Amino acid sequence: MLIVGIVAGAVLAVGGITYGVSQLVGKASDAAFPEAEYKLVLRQKLMDGEFTLAQDLSSTEGKKIEDMYDPTVRDAKAVVGQYSSAKGGALVISGMYGRFTEPEAMTGKMMEGGAEGKGATVAVPPKEFTPAGHDITLKCQVLQSNRNGVRANIPMCAWGDENTGASVGIIRPETALKDATAIDLEAAAAEAAGIREEIRRPIG
Repeated sequence: MLIVGIVAGAVLAVGGITYGVSQLVGKASDAAFPEAEYKLVLRQKLMDGEFTLAQDLSSTEGKKIEDMYDPTVRDAKAVVGQYSSAKGGALVISGMYGRFTEPEAMTGKMMEGGAEGKGATVAVPPKEFTPAGHDITLKCQVLQSNRNGVRANIPMCAWGDENTGASVGIIRPETALKDATAIDLEAAAAEAAGIREEIRRPIG
């Protein structure tokens, strides 16, 4: 039951992106939008098979993202997926792909969106990381979900580029209940950057 509570809380907390992304502000003509070159694909397995897709929520939770008007976004398609592991962990991906004029603003809004998830509080505030071997800067924080009396840590990282933006929350039994300040966010950023490489695919 402990892991069930953790996973349920994680889905709610990390799923806050559905509201965070919609709060981006700004105006731009269509000519200002970049070409659509990349998309996000929820693969069946991630991280060398550690996580397996358990639920694709793109047509339900993702639809909420697509239906929100945002002047900085064109042609948005959402991806929301929940993965599970044999060791009782969970991975939650919530994001979108399309054409974005303000990708640098996305990560901050996704951090805020995650923090506003039901039952979520920020245990470690956002920090920026640029993992070695990757061409993207991510923001990572540690959220704590409190659901049914179970308090658990959720390391959450997010990125935004001209075509893709997503938040990633990885929950493992060994880190769920430890001191939040002892969680290695640099390692979490490296894992999230690796997941970006796995799910970010050229269009066509």
